[in-house]
Amino acid sequence: GAPAGFGRPAPLPQTGWERLSELWRRDEQQQFPEETMNIAKSAFTAGVVGWLYGGLPAFVSARKAFVESSHGEIFQNRADAVQSAHRAGLRSFIRYGWRWSWRVAAFATIFNVVSTGLSAYRDKTTISNFAAAGAFTGALFRMHLGLQGLAGGLVFGTAFGVPAGGLLMAMYGLAGETLQEKRSRERRELYEQKLAEWQSRLSMTEILGQSENNAQGRPEMERAREL
Repeated sequence: GAPAGFGRPAPLPQTGWERLSELWRRDEQQQFPEETMNIAKSAFTAGVVGWLYGGLPAFVSARKAFVESSHGEIFQNRADAVQSAHRAGLRSFIRYGWRWSWRVAAFATIFNVVSTGLSAYRDKTTISNFAAAGAFTGALFRMHLGLQGLAGGLVFGTAFGVPAGGLLMAMYGLAGETLQEKRSRERRELYEQKLAEWQSRLSMTEILGQSENNAQGRPEMERAREL
């Protein structure tokens, strides 16, 4: 049989589902595509931003409320009072920060998964992909409120997706190509490189085979002459 890795390189994905499935497969270096890694990075960033957005105001508010409500309490010293106020603020920071953190991270993750999936399936990146992703994510977060909440989520999500998509498209314009275009180009270049290497190995194998046949044929010709 042919040695491992000697077969013809697998063709480039032709359908939307093939391109979509590639987003969740590791390459030869056991690495996920750049788009998939960006989804994970944006989820982490959104979680941090959400925690700060919800936790910092809660920390200030809880600390202020503790100071206002503790005028009648007796503390050992000033440091004890300050530490107690900080502990009250820290509890609120953790509590309300976590509430905002997972919600913002989940919203960003779903939005990015849908928009990236649409771009891969359609093999192009447009603002409509981001608008559809925003509408889907907003509706998903508000669907528990009924039809009115669902409609509100659609409007909010679309209103979020359009400017976010416009900003990303502007960044892609400055870079010269979108992530989808970059991935398609790199995938095509890698395929052409592998195909050239495969054809080179195939030609070398044919030359070696012919040389071996010629080498085996010479002794037979010499014996035939002797007879």
